[in-house]
Amino acid sequence: MNMLSVDSLAAYWSAPVVAANVLIFFNLLGALFLGMLIGYERAYHGRAAGMRTYGLVCMASAALTVFVGYPALWYGGHAGIPVNPDPTRVVQGVVTGIGFLGAGVIMKEGLNIRGLTTAASIWVASAIGVLVGVGFYIAAISLTVLSAGCMVWVAKLEYWLPSRAGVAIQVEFEKGFIPHEDALRKIALAHGYVIAKDSLSISSHDRHAKWHFIAVAIDSKKGTSMSELAHMMNSYDGVEHFELTHCRN
Repeated sequence: MNMLSVDSLAAYWSAPVVAANVLIFFNLLGALFLGMLIGYERAYHGRAAGMRTYGLVCMASAALTVFVGYPALWYGGHAGIPVNPDPTRVVQGVVTGIGFLGAGVIMKEGLNIRGLTTAASIWVASAIGVLVGVGFYIAAISLTVLSAGCMVWVAKLEYWLPSRAGVAIQVEFEKGFIPHEDALRKIALAHGYVIAKDSLSISSHDRHAKWHFIAVAIDSKKGTSMSELAHMMNSYDGVEHFELTHCRN
């Protein structure tokens, strides 16, 4: 690179460099807008990551990708070294970084896992930014529309399709009380539920048995409601404490 001089500084403001920066600005603006569209859906549904997070992820991905297309203008055109940029390496770095960000929004609460859709949509936002960065604007807009539609309409489709609701149940029994698995399964069956295979885990502390399992409704329209299950749990002998939550991921 040349020594600092008026000419070398002026090169950063030459017509080709300014034109490239203007084009990059519009790429970043478009990526920010598309990312915010995805983020609005998440924010509307009360998720942790919202418009700002998605907009920044999408815009940053575009920024890291778009500059690779202008190697001749790097350092004001005075790099002095032959450059053969490889955008795929930049994309690999973006994907790796987004992996850490996505992992941060996945939370495990008891037997439930939350944040998987948010993590996946953050990954999509980065892909939209990459598409904008390399100039595939129609593909970027298409991915935005498809992703937003997937998160909005597929959830409604899942509601109408046949399904079996699951309830994560944690029960702590009275000190010295010995519960029996067969009796538990019969009780669940009597109320329209079956214990999910391999979901039962048992622990004990100070002679208090703690059972964790998932009960799946045999028929979503006939299964006992959550409030009825809570009332039922209160009526059984030996139960000291319990917690019921809807299974979701």
